[in-house]
Amino acid sequence: VIAFPPGGSTDILGRLVAPRMSEVLGTLVTPENRSGASGAVGAGHVAQSAPDGATLLLDSGGQTVNPFLMRGLGFDYVRDLAPVTLLATLPLLLVVRAEFGAATLPDLLARLRAEPAQARYGSVGVGARTHLAMAQLLRRASIRGEHIPYRGGADQIAGLLRGDVPMGFTSVALAAPLIRDGRVRAVAISSAARGAVFPDVPTVAEQGFAGFAMGDWLGMLAPAGTPAPIVARIAAAAADAVNQAALRPRLDDLGLLPAADGPAAFARFLAEERAAMQALIQGEGIRLDS
Repeated sequence: VIAFPPGGSTDILGRLVAPRMSEVLGTLVTPENRSGASGAVGAGHVAQSAPDGATLLLDSGGQTVNPFLMRGLGFDYVRDLAPVTLLATLPLLLVVRAEFGAATLPDLLARLRAEPAQARYGSVGVGARTHLAMAQLLRRASIRGEHIPYRGGADQIAGLLRGDVPMGFTSVALAAPLIRDGRVRAVAISSAARGAVFPDVPTVAEQGFAGFAMGDWLGMLAPAGTPAPIVARIAAAAADAVNQAALRPRLDDLGLLPAADGPAAFARFLAEERAAMQALIQGEGIRLDS
């Protein structure tokens, strides 16, 4: 079960790894999109499925945010879903319209301090990593920003190009053609290390914000109670699939970094992510109507 619509990074990754997982597991792995409510619809379906290894969830970082933004989910992400493995991480690029004139992150922040009315940024929705990364950055820079949520990455980019907002974090896949065309400029990448696609773009941390690292991630989960040997077997098949050498160019194009690490490491990762997202959401007073 892919918790997001066709065409996005989660969907593409699921369809890339499914054929190899089918080979390794000796059974057909069929991707099925069940999107809605920032991944909660698909997650809820899997949470209520039989814990026999026949139904899996491919989800993104929204699941460590949803519990702090949504009421009445009808299930508990921690209690009702068992971590299988992290599959990939997805750094974000901070881009500005070319006409805005900021060539580096310090240039951008200096402009925003001089012209506070320009401190508007787009995202793909309240609580999305594109929202939280910018909120965290501006908070650390002591700049008050105005968040403009859009319905998805394409709408966010359209708003940026129209001039509705001068800046925003976005995926490498969406930003790359616009950067190459000179329509937007990348001033920073959100990951701890520079990316493979645009290695000349410095990290946020390099530009005065030590320790800053926020991006999205994609991982696999099963219904709680799924036997540990089944979970381990699925995790191994997923790791084999995402680490195929033949997939690497495609993953690079999407900005995805393979990161399969198994159930125990993924459980620790999720716990740390939930704690960090809860602190940020509560500290910023972020609500779904914000």
